[in-house]
Amino acid sequence: MREILDQLADAVIYANRSGEIVRWNCASADMFGFSAEETLGRSLDLIIPEHLRASHWRGFNAAMTKGVMKLQGRPTLTRALHKSGRKLYAEMTFAVIKGDKGEVFGSVAMARDVTERVKRERSAVRTT
Repeated sequence: MREILDQLADAVIYANRSGEIVRWNCASADMFGFSAEETLGRSLDLIIPEHLRASHWRGFNAAMTKGVMKLQGRPTLTRALHKSGRKLYAEMTFAVIKGDKGEVFGSVAMARDVTERVKRERSAVRTT
């Protein structure tokens, strides 16, 4: 499984119920600038811009309590934070991870850096 996740082009981030990073694939390191060693056991706040943290944690905690996410499986455009402090546009999908008995273990996100695409689209809109 590790080899599969590490060879995906999209970032895969798995966090436990507390929001601590448990799995961080190679594409996550490329996208966000943090190595797995720098992220494992640390809060998702590493990649969430400060102005989005309160709303992120409200949604995350509700999902961990209810066992479902409002955005589950639907791609959403959001901002993310690179290690350098640079903000990215990220297209992300989320899912709650449950055990055989329905107990919630955490959340997984797949992310793709779409910063250049968003800049091109916004530039095209301004020039029309």
